[in-house]
Amino acid sequence: METKTFAELGLSQKVQAAITAAGYDSPTPIQSAAIPVAVTGRDVLGIAQTGTGKTASFVLPMITRLETGRARARMPRSLILAPTRELAAQVAQSFEKYGINHKLDVALLIGGMSMDDQVKKLDRGVDVLIATPGRLLDHFGRGRIMLMGVEILVIDEADRMLDMGFIPDIEKICKLLPPRRQTLFFSATMPPEITRLVNQFLRDPERVEVARPATTAKTITQSFRYLPDGEDWAKREMLRDLIRADNVRNAIIFCNRKRDVAILLKSLLKHGFNAGALHGDMDQKSRMETLDKFRSGEITLLAASDVAARGLDIPDVSHVFNYDLPWQSDDYVHRIGRTGRAGKEGIAQSIVTPEELKSLKDIEKILGEPAAWIGDGPTEQDFQDAGKRRRGRGGRGGRSDSAKKDARPADRRRASGASGREEPKAVKPAEKGNRKPADETARAETARTDARRENGRAKPQAEAPRRDAPRRSTETEGRREERAAAPQPAPAPQRARPRSAPVDASSKTAVAAFAGNVPAFLCRPARPAKAASE
Repeated sequence: METKTFAELGLSQKVQAAITAAGYDSPTPIQSAAIPVAVTGRDVLGIAQTGTGKTASFVLPMITRLETGRARARMPRSLILAPTRELAAQVAQSFEKYGINHKLDVALLIGGMSMDDQVKKLDRGVDVLIATPGRLLDHFGRGRIMLMGVEILVIDEADRMLDMGFIPDIEKICKLLPPRRQTLFFSATMPPEITRLVNQFLRDPERVEVARPATTAKTITQSFRYLPDGEDWAKREMLRDLIRADNVRNAIIFCNRKRDVAILLKSLLKHGFNAGALHGDMDQKSRMETLDKFRSGEITLLAASDVAARGLDIPDVSHVFNYDLPWQSDDYVHRIGRTGRAGKEGIAQSIVTPEELKSLKDIEKILGEPAAWIGDGPTEQDFQDAGKRRRGRGGRGGRSDSAKKDARPADRRRASGASGREEPKAVKPAEKGNRKPADETARAETARTDARRENGRAKPQAEAPRRDAPRRSTETEGRREERAAAPQPAPAPQRARPRSAPVDASSKTAVAAFAGNVPAFLCRPARPAKAASE
C-alpha cells in the first residue's frame, strides 16, 4: 500500500491543522485506506489489529463531514457505539484533540455517570453521541433521545461487542436508525456472527484490511516463562522477578479474574511496587482516575482484568505481563497490543502453568511459530499431562491422581476431609447376621406408630370436657343462658383417614407376632392401644 500524507486524504483544512498541532505527519495504513472512502459518505468495513490507529480513521472524516449542519434537541447527528466505558471515553478525547478548530457538541453516554447531566446535554442538541449500548437503550426507553436524525453510525471493536453479548442490542439500535445513513464498521476479527451483522446493516461497504485478522504487531518482543509448580504465591514471586530483571518503565499486568487483580495489587504494594488496579467492579470515577494516574506516570504498574485489554490508547507502555494466560486466544492479541503501539518497541512476557499449556497451543497457532521460552520450557510429557491435571482447592496447583495415590495415609485422610478421625470399622459377619432387613424393620416401626396414633386420638375426646370446664366457670349466668338458648350448629363430619380405623384382634396378633422378630435395641416398651370406644 503506497504511503500518503493527510493532505491527500480529502480532509478539511481545519482538520489538517488540528492533526499538525497534535504532532502527526503521516497516516497509518488503516487511515490511508479508510479515510478517503469515509469522507465520500460510503460505508466502510475496516479490519485491522489493535493499535493501528482505527479511532482516528473514523474520527477525522466524521469531523470533516459534520462541519456543515446543525444539531437539534434530543436528535444527535452521529452515533458511535463502543463496548466499554473506557473506550468510549477515549473516543471522546479524540474528538477534543482533533476538533479544536470546530464547535462540535459531543455527549458521552456511559454507565457510572449522572444521567441528569447526560439528559441536559441531549436537550441542548449534540453533533456526536458516543455511547455504550446499554446506556443508550436506557435513555431511548425513557424517551430522552430520538435516533431518526443520525447521519453517521460507527460501530467500534465489533468483535469485542460479540464477546460481551451486545450483538442483540446492536441489532435493536440499528433498526431504530434511519436506513439512509453511513455506517463505519471496525473489527479486529471477523467471526460468522460479525459477518452476518455486516451483511444485514451495511450497504455495499468498502472492505479495508491492513493485516491478517488476530495477528500480533511485529514490534512486540514476546516470551514465555514456564512455572511447573503453578501455585499462586509462586506466580507472584515469578512476576516480581520478571519486573526486576528488565528495565520496566511501566507495565500492564493482566489477570483473568477480578479477585486475582485485587490479590495481586495487594502483593505488589506489599513488596514496594508503585501499582494500581483496573477491573469491572470499580466505579467509573475510580476507573478514570486510575487510568489518568497511569498515563501521567504517577502509577507505573497497572494490574487489570480484560476490561482494559481492548481499545485503550495508553502511549509508551513498555511492558505487558500476562499473569494468567487468557481463556480466549484472540484476547492474547489484544492484551499485548497495549504495548508496541504506533511503530514503537514493546515487550510482552507471559507466565505459563501446567494447567495453561492447552491455551498456549492455541496462542502458538495465532503466532504461527513456537513460543520463545525464558529458561527451561515444558517437556512433551508436561503437554501430555496438561489435560489430566486437576485444579486444587486454591484454584491452582492441584495434584494429579497419581500423586494423591502416592501420598502418605495421613495426607489421604486430610485430602478426604477426615483428618484426626478414624475410618469407619468394617461390620463383622456375626453382626451382619443379627440384623434384619431394612424393609422388615420399617414395617415394624410403622405398626408401632399406628398404635401410638390410635392411643393419641382417644385421649382428646375424653379430656375435652375438662378443658372447657374452667372457661365456663368464669362466665356470668346471663352469658350461660344466652348460650343455652342459642341453636347449636351440627358437628362437622370428620374426614376418615386410612389409618384411623380401630385395630381388630387379628391385626394386633399379626403385629405382635411380626414385632417379635425385631432386634431388642429397636424395640420400645409397648403400651396397650385403646380403641375409640373405650
